[in-house]
Amino acid sequence: MKTSKQLWSWLGVFVVLALLLQAPVRANSQDQDQDRAQALPEQDNQGDQQDPPGRVARLNYSQGSVSFQPAGEGDWVTAVPNRPMVTGDNLWADENSRAEAHIGSTALRLGAKSGITFLNIDDRTVQIRVAQGSLIVRVRHVDDDDTYEVDTPNLAFTLLQPGEYRIDVSEDGSQTITTVWQGRGEVTGGGFSYTVVGGQSATFTGSDHLDYDLEQVPNEDDFDQWSFERDQREDNADSANYVSREMTGYEDLDDSGDWSYVAGYGECWRPRVVVAGWAPYRFGHWAWIGPWGWTWVGDEPWGFAPYHYGRWAFARGGWFWVPGPVVVRPVWAPALVAFVGGGPGFHFSGGVGVGWFPLGPGEVFVPGYRVSRAYVNNVNITNTTVNVTKVTNVYNTVIVHKTVNNITYVNQRVNNSATVVSHDTFVNARPVGQNIMQVDAREIAAAPVSHVAAVEPVRQSVVGAGRPAAVKPPAAVMSRQVVAVKAPPAPPRGLDQKQAQAGGHLNQQSLVRTQIGPVRSYQPSQAVRSAPAGTQNAQPANKPGGFRPFTPPQTQRPENERQGTPENRGQNENEEGQETHPLVKPAPQVQQRSPEQEQQQERKFNTWEQQRPATPPPAERQAPRPPEQRQPEQKQEPQPQKKN
Repeated sequence: MKTSKQLWSWLGVFVVLALLLQAPVRANSQDQDQDRAQALPEQDNQGDQQDPPGRVARLNYSQGSVSFQPAGEGDWVTAVPNRPMVTGDNLWADENSRAEAHIGSTALRLGAKSGITFLNIDDRTVQIRVAQGSLIVRVRHVDDDDTYEVDTPNLAFTLLQPGEYRIDVSEDGSQTITTVWQGRGEVTGGGFSYTVVGGQSATFTGSDHLDYDLEQVPNEDDFDQWSFERDQREDNADSANYVSREMTGYEDLDDSGDWSYVAGYGECWRPRVVVAGWAPYRFGHWAWIGPWGWTWVGDEPWGFAPYHYGRWAFARGGWFWVPGPVVVRPVWAPALVAFVGGGPGFHFSGGVGVGWFPLGPGEVFVPGYRVSRAYVNNVNITNTTVNVTKVTNVYNTVIVHKTVNNITYVNQRVNNSATVVSHDTFVNARPVGQNIMQVDAREIAAAPVSHVAAVEPVRQSVVGAGRPAAVKPPAAVMSRQVVAVKAPPAPPRGLDQKQAQAGGHLNQQSLVRTQIGPVRSYQPSQAVRSAPAGTQNAQPANKPGGFRPFTPPQTQRPENERQGTPENRGQNENEEGQETHPLVKPAPQVQQRSPEQEQQQERKFNTWEQQRPATPPPAERQAPRPPEQRQPEQKQEPQPQKKN
């Protein structure tokens, strides 16, 4: 009896202790849930589980008249270098013009009178719409679950291996030529699929039924030669020894700076020439790019990678960029800074303004846009040397307890490190370097620090610094549908629709998504050292080549990335009620070929194989493309639409 009473007494003690231990956890959880409920619209809760992509495209080269249209907007503006490009953006190179964009190590090059739409850019998918013109794609790395797809008016071309590919679409959209110098691709259209391998050029004409011709790769034109020269420049990039080739923008570091070892930070990069009064994040402008929000666009030719990856350190009397650990795929960030001032009711002595300074090595970046806890871990440990425990501590301090000023930031107290501009300069994408507010350093050091800029965007924030474009693609090209194997998301809505949905408080959204399951972070085993320049990712991935049937999206996109209003949403929905892209139609189901059709395919391949010259000895080859893929005496003249 006595033993029974003792057991009940101990059981009561355990219950009390368990309740006491759970109370703080419940309180913190309730605080976070309350924060989310205050800022997150009820209809957007379905998108809580989706983080923004870890990569974007970057416009790094343009020649002639190149114009750009932000996702969801109707205006075309002149293309601005270093502008991050995302799902829904459009790019057009006019007559006698060219453009080059990068998504990690993948290069996209546009010829004259060519336009592309980024149907989808996420961590595993690059899907491009080409309604007219010429596009050359250099793919350096393909993982098993990666998708690289180019969609044209009569077919979808899936790039299955690392290699060099060209896609030419005729002016009326009735013909597509797929050329493969190296690699392997799969064409889907007209109810059939076709394999195109290195050394082949395949012409497809028609829509419901495709006429198919297989030939040797034609003679190089000026567009080809220019693209190959750009490839060679990247192959020899010294910076690939210090950072991953999947770090978008690495290819322009060599021309403008040098690498050196800095005690305490390791291998760092420093720009060779800067103007008087230069500091990181000072010469450029701010743009509003969904779903991240305020994004820095640097003016410097090299101003992409150092502003969206790594950290900045002031050492030896100057600024050094510290790229952080070399990982396979670092997570892109809109701007790795901390903001000063800019909050409600705060005024600098010179007036209302917004200021910022670069984060230093090891300092935690807390996103000012809606993400999961796992994302907070990954965006930090892929960009600087920091452990998850420190990330968690800073996250709790900033997000849970809202005491960001308890954190010490080294660069806040470095002389001339902070930049302050007026509210109008910030939101209207005006050049920061020409509109700096003079603020005393002691005032900067004492100003409140925040992980967000509490400023609402306006239309010019989205359009950016580009001027109204003098040229833009023909309306027929912009409205032309393309065939797709993979279903892209519906195009994003414009800023006006997003602001209306948010009640005019688009920048005052919940910053934390509901976490379902354990917080998974980037594992140290995924960190790798870069191979010597020109050799990294040289082996093709073991990627299956079978046809992937068209399937609707399986996950909901965040509300600020969905298109349409209640009155028009039904016209672009599939049978499951999910929104579809109005410019994309699913590829017809692939049919089984008849014996006669199989014999015809065999004859075409055998004819191509017989015309192919013998492979010369390795010593006679010209890197990076073997000359046996270019034998003029065996080739026909290229079609008119291949010329630029």
